Amino acid sequence: MIPEDGIIRGEDRPINWYPGHMARSKRLLTEQISRTDAVIELCDARIPMASRNPDLDALLSGKPRLLVLNKADLAEPEETQKWLTWLRRQGVKCLSYNGLRGNIRVILERISDLTREKVEALARRGVKKTVRIMVVGVPNVGKSTFINRISGSVMAKTGDRPGVTRSNQWVRINPYLELLDTPGLLWPKIENQEDARSLALIGTINDQVLDQQAMATELLMRLRETHPEAIRTRFHIGKMDAQGEELLAEACRGRGWIVARGEVDTDRGAAVILDEFRAGKLGAVTLQRVPEVEQA
Repeated sequence: MIPEDGIIRGEDRPINWYPGHMARSKRLLTEQISRTDAVIELCDARIPMASRNPDLDALLSGKPRLLVLNKADLAEPEETQKWLTWLRRQGVKCLSYNGLRGNIRVILERISDLTREKVEALARRGVKKTVRIMVVGVPNVGKSTFINRISGSVMAKTGDRPGVTRSNQWVRINPYLELLDTPGLLWPKIENQEDARSLALIGTINDQVLDQQAMATELLMRLRETHPEAIRTRFHIGKMDAQGEELLAEACRGRGWIVARGEVDTDRGAAVILDEFRAGKLGAVTLQRVPEVEQA
């Protein structure tokens, strides 16, 4: 039984967020599959595999699908290219996309590629096909912003937190193309807790069910290993060898997040650190690396 707040708690406090509306969202998505010609799946370029819902493979079986590594402007370009190469070797049709300045023409061309066979078959019978594309992905991956970018107007509701879209919404792009904006969908139990923490760091899981100080500390510890200069300069950290919560305290001191009697304001600090990372103010960061090639 999943609690009302959607988080499953155990002795080791695993991260699992599956609020009640997601079960309904899954039903709504399933009802629309037969009406769609193809699927665009969005993942986050900073954690390409961790931000893919494994349940979608069974739900969308048989539908032409394009995987879009969205928010590519927030990820390291060379790492994104490695991911694209790796995914294509797995037989995945994919591309990267900058959600703010991406080339809409490229997306429309790929949609045309996905549906060309069906469109041409109907054209030979004298039918002008209206193509319907379902856009899917985990919460806060940028589906609504992606659709608005393609439509050229604010047709789909957006927000900087997960769970803004709660129902399906068809958006007409032109007389012969419609996109379906779907609610973000996670899976009921996230087995890989490293992936769960990565999802939390990018804002896929509601911050209200998380320990923000613990998440900000983990982020700083990760970035100290991979992007030390980014956190040193952004948060004016003096003691880069500080461990755990003390590293968070160092960042708070560096930015002047101090409360009465000189104590550090770790609540405020944690919230700002996570917000600034998610907004790209620490620079381009890829949290998940391409799997190592197995040796023969």
